[in-house]
Amino acid sequence: MHLSTAPLRPDRPRTIVIGAGIAGLAAALRLAARGMQVTLLERHNHPGGKIRTLPSAAGPVDAGPTVLTMRHVFDDLFAQAGTRLKDHVTLHPQHILARHFWPDGSSLDLFADPLQSHDAIATFAGSRAAREFDRFHKRTAALFDAFDAPMMQAAEPRLGELVPHVLRHPRLIPAMAPLSTLRSSLKRSFSDPRLAQLFGRYATYVGGAPHFSPALLALIWQAEASGVWVVEGGMHKLAQAIAKLARHHGVDIRYNTHVDRIVVAQGRATGVEIDGRYLLEADAILYAGDPRALATGSMGADLKQVAPQTATLPRSYSARVHSFAATPAGRDLAHHNVFFAGDPDSEFTDLQAGRIPTDPTLYLCAEDRGQSTQTPTLERFEIISNAPASAEKTPKKELDQWHHQIMQRMAGMGVTFSPTPTPETITTPRHFADLFPESLGALYGQTPHGLTASLQRPTATTPIAGLWLAGGGTHPGAGVPMATLSARHAAEAILRAQTSTWTSAPMAMPGGMSTG
Repeated sequence: MHLSTAPLRPDRPRTIVIGAGIAGLAAALRLAARGMQVTLLERHNHPGGKIRTLPSAAGPVDAGPTVLTMRHVFDDLFAQAGTRLKDHVTLHPQHILARHFWPDGSSLDLFADPLQSHDAIATFAGSRAAREFDRFHKRTAALFDAFDAPMMQAAEPRLGELVPHVLRHPRLIPAMAPLSTLRSSLKRSFSDPRLAQLFGRYATYVGGAPHFSPALLALIWQAEASGVWVVEGGMHKLAQAIAKLARHHGVDIRYNTHVDRIVVAQGRATGVEIDGRYLLEADAILYAGDPRALATGSMGADLKQVAPQTATLPRSYSARVHSFAATPAGRDLAHHNVFFAGDPDSEFTDLQAGRIPTDPTLYLCAEDRGQSTQTPTLERFEIISNAPASAEKTPKKELDQWHHQIMQRMAGMGVTFSPTPTPETITTPRHFADLFPESLGALYGQTPHGLTASLQRPTATTPIAGLWLAGGGTHPGAGVPMATLSARHAAEAILRAQTSTWTSAPMAMPGGMSTG
């Protein structure tokens, strides 16, 4: 086995970041901007992780996240690198947050302006429903503001600190509805079941069901209500921009590089074994993949003590994702469209039982809409349908039947595509399991079900000296903004450790080798 002989600058400790998803990219950029020597290793041939594309006749089509929310997180990231987000990607604010359709033929737009949403809901379901929306919007805004600092912005939130915080603000308790699920809370909040169904969908943004998720997850609505932006060209352009900026700051990005294991010597992470050929030394290692890969020992038996809960707790839901190019006909589409199931309960009953839903709600992203340019004749589309996490292969016949059902469902809701996409355009949970090791196909890490689920996620710090975590499987949670926040927590922890504990002493390596 070959020991890397790449020269190290003693004034710039080397950090290895494993995984060039949004968290790995953001952390690498932050660390390099602070003067650290960073090597970013990625097993695929592109940056972005779940921000990925598939080829189509209209060009690369996004097959993962589709819009940017919580823009301030990304403004801060680029500011830390001495530049501005808007100088690297073109963002288009969305006047219409989402367009919603029901099988009864009704539809509803929600807007960036809550007053417009109020008026639209009044037209859709009456003045009582509009007043209920106003109360819901105010309540979730208060929840978002109250839990932003002690939860999302905190590197290691603890129940013992959150309880006093809530008790100091007693009005939060009824707003949280701690003994309610999101579904039961929304049924009390809205007299029109369609609105309860609509706002319950936000649980799926973190891989859960409104029937089993805490009522507190209603605050996810505020992440979208505070603004939605379309990245011109697709979300993958954001990942590419961060990677380019990271290189500008000196990050050594190596694609098509598979990390076999993280090397631990004398209780400290000291390097990584790559492609079974050589060791790359490190003063610090940031693992930005699914932390379950560490807990199961797939990255080395010495790491099973890291995030052990991820090996046993239930996983989040996954999805079946169509990504294709076509010319649409029928309904007038926005960028962000939701086609609701007729029965708001059956989908989640199926999912919780580990079955593909027979009556799914479908999310349709018309990727070329919501931008300043004219919509092309041949458009790029992504259709997302919730599915249970699974690493099992779907029989072709079963997938073909399901695909035909989805296309019929879209036609029944008034949208057809020419040419009709084929089953080959589908990414299944099995595909996600192959793309992201030890994820079991789950897209959001652990399940969000249960009142304290968010506190059970691993944080940036691990029991192994020199090893940190970031990504959608860690605190503060899933989604592009949350994973980017996790990168900030990890980078700050690594920088603190550099200041307080790193010395110029030689670093021990296996087999008696050292970097001294």
